[in-house]
Amino acid sequence: MSAGDWLWRRFDELTARELHDVLKLRCDVFVVEQRCAFAEIDGQDPAALHLLYREGEALAGCLRVFAPQGPSDAARIGRVATSPDHRGGGLGHRLMGEAVRFCAEHWPQAAIDLSAQSHLQPFYGKHGFQPVSETYLEDDIPHVDMRRRAGAASHP
Repeated sequence: MSAGDWLWRRFDELTARELHDVLKLRCDVFVVEQRCAFAEIDGQDPAALHLLYREGEALAGCLRVFAPQGPSDAARIGRVATSPDHRGGGLGHRLMGEAVRFCAEHWPQAAIDLSAQSHLQPFYGKHGFQPVSETYLEDDIPHVDMRRRAGAASHP
């Protein structure tokens, strides 16, 4: 894939079409596909950096990253979503690899946190994330908090 397919955007830099595509993909995946009625638009997007991966006109995947809030805080990755039409070819791993690379470049001393659906622990484990909590329910889906320490190796 060409480098032009990867887009990092601050919320205010998203075009109306990009914002629409991100919200639609996330709603399609998290609300419709996973049958989970929850407030997907949570008010946190304006504080996030958004990674979009497009194939032509289609948004194939996206995620959001939050900067550490203080010198000893972690960065945070969330809302990792891939379009059903673009699954099975490693796009999720490429998204995570780019997000980890971005965080390591911008905040090299910071750990990276995420809240993973429990069945995805092995996926995130390949990117250096380790569980740091017991399993808990979030919107009736089992989750676990995971952390990647600063400088941890990835093995996608």
